[in-house]
Amino acid sequence: MSLLLRLKILIGCLSLLWVVGLVNYLLNYSLNEYGIVPREFVGLRGVVLSPLLHGSVQHLAVNSVSFVLFGGLLIARGVKFFVFTILFVGVVGGLGVWMIADAGSVHVGASGVVFGMFGFLMFRGFFAKKPLDLLISFAVIFLYGGVIWGVLPGEAGVSWESHLCGFLAGALFAYCCRIKD
Repeated sequence: MSLLLRLKILIGCLSLLWVVGLVNYLLNYSLNEYGIVPREFVGLRGVVLSPLLHGSVQHLAVNSVSFVLFGGLLIARGVKFFVFTILFVGVVGGLGVWMIADAGSVHVGASGVVFGMFGFLMFRGFFAKKPLDLLISFAVIFLYGGVIWGVLPGEAGVSWESHLCGFLAGALFAYCCRIKD
């Protein structure tokens, strides 16, 4: 598949985030009730929907930059690979949030998926043991390793649980993908 088509797919995914973000903004963020609500059956819908929902334009903008950077590295490997990675980290990470986050809270944002992509890229090289993958892992660690602190409790209103569960899901997917190589 051509680089241009891959770029169009990445931009299409980013555009979807922004279209949903605009609609949510126009509805005074009322769609955020569809985020992950831990340990409530209805809250499971958020496993699929929460990455599309954000608490503010700034929240969406920050996630967009990381989504394009990490997503670009993933889609360079192939569209199927990009899609499977996003689906795996989104679902596994989202289920993790649903299980461990505080009851009654609502979790929204693509940061769980972004941290999942980060975790995958960070660990891929170590599990695959291929020179290019190792180079990418080291580059990701060197350039973006500081974001790892986002998996720890910190700022109020920031879902460290999404960051942690997404990151662990990404590492798990990197481990699972080593079998295919």
